[in-house]
Amino acid sequence: MILSLIFFLILFLGGIWLMGFAQSIADFQGLVFVAGLLIVSLSIAYLMRAGKNDATRRSDNWSGNPTE
Repeated sequence: MILSLIFFLILFLGGIWLMGFAQSIADFQGLVFVAGLLIVSLSIAYLMRAGKNDATRRSDNWSGNPTE
């Protein structure tokens, strides 16, 4: 679990840094900003998926079994 947290922090802070860095470059500002936004979003989704209770898994699906 601690490795997941470290991986999350690296992705999350790297995405925030990329969004800030996009303001200081001359070309491709929008592309770099969107890349940073996607990295932040994916890092949060990864942390939710890798959590102890798997916050994104549903137990009330059609078949009644938790999804894998």
